[in-house]
Amino acid sequence: MTSSMHRGRRRARSHIPVRVAHAVLGGAAGVVWLVLPGMTPGDDAPVAIKEPRQVVSATAVARDSALDSALDSALDSPRHSPLDSPPDFVQSRRAEADGTSTTDLVLPLVAAGAVGAVAAYGYIRRVRRTRGRTTPGGVSGPPPVSTPPQSLAEPDAQACAALVRADDRLRVARAELGFARGLLGAAAVAPFTRALGEAEGELAAAFRMRQRYDEGVPAEEAPRRHALAGMIGRCEEAGRRLDAVAGDFARLRDPERALPYAEARFRDLTGHTAAAQTLLADLAERYAPTATSAVTGSVEQAKDRLLFATLRLNLARQELFSGRTEAASRQLHSAEAAVAQAAVFVEGVDRTAAELRDADETVPAALTGAEAELSTVRRHTVRADEPHPRLLNADAVLASVRQEVTSNRPYDPLSALRRIVRATAPLASGRAGVLPAAALSVARASAAAADDFVTTHRGAVGATARTRLAEARRLLAEGAPGDIERADELALEASDLAERDVRLHGNPASPVPAGQPETDGSAGAVLGGILPGEAAAEEGGEHSAWGFGRP
Repeated sequence: MTSSMHRGRRRARSHIPVRVAHAVLGGAAGVVWLVLPGMTPGDDAPVAIKEPRQVVSATAVARDSALDSALDSALDSPRHSPLDSPPDFVQSRRAEADGTSTTDLVLPLVAAGAVGAVAAYGYIRRVRRTRGRTTPGGVSGPPPVSTPPQSLAEPDAQACAALVRADDRLRVARAELGFARGLLGAAAVAPFTRALGEAEGELAAAFRMRQRYDEGVPAEEAPRRHALAGMIGRCEEAGRRLDAVAGDFARLRDPERALPYAEARFRDLTGHTAAAQTLLADLAERYAPTATSAVTGSVEQAKDRLLFATLRLNLARQELFSGRTEAASRQLHSAEAAVAQAAVFVEGVDRTAAELRDADETVPAALTGAEAELSTVRRHTVRADEPHPRLLNADAVLASVRQEVTSNRPYDPLSALRRIVRATAPLASGRAGVLPAAALSVARASAAAADDFVTTHRGAVGATARTRLAEARRLLAEGAPGDIERADELALEASDLAERDVRLHGNPASPVPAGQPETDGSAGAVLGGILPGEAAAEEGGEHSAWGFGRP
């Protein structure tokens, strides 16, 4: 394709048609100059046409005239200078012409004219043909758009939807299992814990396939189609693992016992939310705004979920009092989901405070370890007068972090650790154990923040953000030192993609059942995936991930 494009550009140059035209005109002029002197009087004396010797003489005169004209034309051409063809050359050629036969002159001229005409005709046909097509070899028209014979858009969308549905169901299943474990104990829910673990393994495999798919593996259309089908199959298998024990889990749930436990969790979390608000205000004073950006607004969102839970718990008690056990279970399930998300918001504040405190304590040791690593690099530098660019960058980063730490102003310790790790990672030998530990702490913090955001905004977060998060968690679980920084990058990317999805989703409309106030936290419940639609709102919320209340 590249060579065709080059040929097209060469053919498009303007001087080529001019040269061809010159060749054709030159050949035609040679023939005319050959014939014209025989039909017009010259300077020689008239001779009889029947005299053979005079015929040859007349032909020679015509040939001389043609040569004179051709040479004069060549001398007048801008391609040559008069100095290139001195008069001696012209005289010598005229002297040679006296001994040349007519056939020797006519045949070359005719051949030259024929070649020029054929070349011009071929060129014109080629240009007309190439101008009328759209291949890359043409001189005009856009290149063809290469499209696969059958688009992968539809199976790709189906795979993404399957990943989102499966991920949502497993997140709900974890929350429900947490309530059941707190109510009945770990031994009573052990079979369901195993089923959830198996389902998580299937979903992890599906996310791994999706990550490789997004990276372009496989590259061909048919294998990519099979990969999409494999993702869907893994997601469906994850659902079947839960369905296999759904009946037992439904029988295990007793609304009359579960409702008091959910109300107790609600009251505990209400008091914890007030404490989290005080803690978040303290963090805002001690650290830079970027340090607490992931939990900014968490307390307000927790209160919103608790408001929604309050109404649902009341409805559940009313339904239970009326003897409508199934309706009470659905209301209770929505209340538990709201309480679980409120706990994620509140516990996220506690976790962030602990992460910032640990990072603040680790930064001085990380600076010392980084300096030791860079000192080793300097000793092995061949030319000390030309230090490595990465070494210069690392020195600048460490100096900047050191200035932030000693300035007595609020700063972001997690960000400082991340900068130290990334600046020294290309140069570090691994002997300073504090740096790998710092890298692991930073990556875990990023993954936890991204996971919290997806959990509490799953009604708007798409498959790509979930895929990046799943890959980050996989790398962290494997614990390979070379993959920790990559896990941190993927977790940060997952957070960015999830936040973008929420922005594009906008403020959801609240599917509020009739007779209920609009300020009941339903909008937040929709964003959190607790109320996925208007029909679910009318029925009291989404169905249980373990099959209770599912059609």
